[in-house]
Amino acid sequence: MFEPKRDFAHKKLISFIDNNLIEYSKLRNFDFGPDQRRNISCLSPYITHGVLSEIEVMNLSLKKFPFVKIEKFIQEVLWRVYWKGWLELRPSVWSDYIINLQAIREKYKEDPKYLEAIEGKTNIECFNEWVGELKTYNYLHNHTRMWFASIWIFTLNLPWQLGAEFFLKHLYDGDAASNTLGWRWVAGIQTQGKHYLASEWNIKKFTNNRFQNIKLNENAPTKISEKTYSIAKKDFVNPEINNDKTLVIFENNLSFEMLDLKKFQFKKIILASNIDELRQIKLSDNVTKFKTNLLHDQLERIKTLSIDCEILTIDKLKDVKDDYYILYPNVGENLDYILSKLSGYKFIYRELDQFSWGFCNKGFFNFKGYIPKIITKFT
Repeated sequence: MFEPKRDFAHKKLISFIDNNLIEYSKLRNFDFGPDQRRNISCLSPYITHGVLSEIEVMNLSLKKFPFVKIEKFIQEVLWRVYWKGWLELRPSVWSDYIINLQAIREKYKEDPKYLEAIEGKTNIECFNEWVGELKTYNYLHNHTRMWFASIWIFTLNLPWQLGAEFFLKHLYDGDAASNTLGWRWVAGIQTQGKHYLASEWNIKKFTNNRFQNIKLNENAPTKISEKTYSIAKKDFVNPEINNDKTLVIFENNLSFEMLDLKKFQFKKIILASNIDELRQIKLSDNVTKFKTNLLHDQLERIKTLSIDCEILTIDKLKDVKDDYYILYPNVGENLDYILSKLSGYKFIYRELDQFSWGFCNKGFFNFKGYIPKIITKFT
């Protein structure tokens, strides 16, 4: 389902555009099960890691269909750009999450309800099946993620922070922004007072009645957070890029040959690999293997460009001599490590992020109004 290679990802993209994109808006909310995913693209594991760029996906899609025919798909492609921009402007949301998670994790480590939830042994059949699907395929349909999070928070009465950790541990497409903010949104603290409550009729309808007797708390009040986050003033400005320097790339930008940066004569490219020993949230073996294989696939593609390239674990980056550039990895575990452990670097930002993050100071509906501008600039 998710072969860790760019060639596979690109063929998957083309196949979806040619055969299923035109029906996406009508069918996207249906979860027919892990063996029937033709109604959605299943490209997020590749977009999250930069194996496919958002610009590439939009370009190929808009060559086939006009924007008005596929507007919902384009919006979904840019959701992650929006979430990342929103978090970049409020980075303490992530740091607070990590701090709170440590205390909550200790409190619930032997809690029976929590252990039943992560083992898929609750009295809710659909939830249990989704736990197994998540661990087996490392992917869940987006609608199912909302149901899952709602059941976790409002029916099982478990902290959203632990649910977000569980997703990051097992999802191939997990990232700090979309995952953390998505769970906050379901809980009702991302958009204050507006939570998402899963309902039996909704699950039955959009799973084609695959599940019956779904007993949920459909009247739970929204979660409350008294903390608000003001926007941090940040400039996403690139330095002057000089040739004969080293460029460090993290796991979220693994298609160097598709970037404008390839025009610069970098002395060396280092592909930085984070390891569980240095992570606050430990990843499953499947997710670790997926990331490792994607890094090696990128390594082989860079070698065809006759550029010196190697994979290093991030703890070895402190040994890089001279000044170097880092392709910005976004708020999350990789950035946490850079800011706390490294020096002598300058960040380089993707042009799409530089342009789009300026529209992320409010909600997505405000951001949505700027999507035509983003399309005009990059397609």
